[in-house]
Amino acid sequence: MLTIKRVATVLSNYQDDAYDKQEVGCGRNCLGNCCIPASTLPLYAFQKEQDDSGEYGEIYPSEEQPKPSFLNLLLEQWADRMRRGLFRYDVTNCKSKIIPGKYGFIAQLNEGRHLKKRSTEFRIDQVLQPFDDSKFNFTKVGQEEVLFRFEQSNDCKSHFLASAPVTAKPNYSPNVIAINVSPIEYGHVLLIPHVLDCLPQRIDHDSLLLAIHLAKEAADPFFRVGYNSLGAFATINHLHFQAYYLEVPFPIEKAPIQRISTEKGLQDTGVIASQLLNYPVRGLVFEGGKSTQDVSDVVANTCIFLQTSNIPFNVLISDCGKRVFLLPQCYAEKQAIGEVSQELLHTQVNPAVWEIGGHMVLKRREDYDDASEAYARRLLAEVSLSEERFQEVKAYILEAAALQATNMKETEVNQAEDKVYQKGDSLSKQRAASQANQRVSYDCMVLQ
Repeated sequence: MLTIKRVATVLSNYQDDAYDKQEVGCGRNCLGNCCIPASTLPLYAFQKEQDDSGEYGEIYPSEEQPKPSFLNLLLEQWADRMRRGLFRYDVTNCKSKIIPGKYGFIAQLNEGRHLKKRSTEFRIDQVLQPFDDSKFNFTKVGQEEVLFRFEQSNDCKSHFLASAPVTAKPNYSPNVIAINVSPIEYGHVLLIPHVLDCLPQRIDHDSLLLAIHLAKEAADPFFRVGYNSLGAFATINHLHFQAYYLEVPFPIEKAPIQRISTEKGLQDTGVIASQLLNYPVRGLVFEGGKSTQDVSDVVANTCIFLQTSNIPFNVLISDCGKRVFLLPQCYAEKQAIGEVSQELLHTQVNPAVWEIGGHMVLKRREDYDDASEAYARRLLAEVSLSEERFQEVKAYILEAAALQATNMKETEVNQAEDKVYQKGDSLSKQRAASQANQRVSYDCMVLQ
């Protein structure tokens, strides 16, 4: 059995030994069955697609407030929790810069994320592990860390209720959006599907569709949603996705891609599968589809294959849910068997979805001061599967996704930075003005 001693990132204020020892029914107004059925929480009901048959509960808004922008609402609520002192440090004081070079990697100095942690034995040789109620999980989170519930509406409109009772409907388990108390960036939140079901960290069709709806509802390409499997630097074995707002294109989003021509599958769904080109981590990109569920189902099938095949992976949901990056990786395995250089290990950077996307979260000032493209490429090269292994895994992935690849003939270079990341809308301008001190300056960006 491969094991590696890890330091778990603290995602909630209740993630420490003292809280772990408390019994159910603690009266802390938590997200467990002891407290939540009798609670009232804000509710955001996202619009249902006309052909969407997913079931997330029946939402019938009453005494509805005027619907705000979802992203504005999320950021306002997140800022409110900051004013209330619920975060472990002020992420807006963290320095950020664009690393000069071909890719334009983003570096952040986040020394606070390295503090107030506890040692754990984290098993990295099994992507699927059973849920363990004795360890920290999100039912132990206090409701003050929750921004709102996130459920599907019963119509084709989005709705928001500032206060709504949590239904006592049998077997109802709410989806919640909560703050990450050790944030990487402004607006860093956790999406916890069906929190009372105590699902382990494993993607299924419903949870991935919910995560894509989160990116879609934000309606801003600078708000991304990410997922880390066990073995790919997820730190808590309770199903969750992460998301945050950063008004800079990620290097992976600008990387050229090569479309994978297929003999079957695409005609029915309209989903396009592509392969990343000239990027340090080998991966696949899925986009298109006749509906949100089309691309979600294809990606979910591939994730389920990777999980059952015990292959760690990361998922990045980009471009308002229109593009999904699937990134199998092997860094933790290499680390466990001593194949990662001491130079990289000393930085204590665990390359999860954000780092693979090109946002390097550095914990030591010397690493931030000396950050270079060569360092980022060395780190990500250790993450990536070898070319031979990737081609083998890719063939199985496409089969799992019900796509049969032919020869790759068509090369499509992603020009997203020219057409997707336009800042002409008033929402972006307002946030750029009010949060300029929390973002990377465009003056130093290297876009190639």
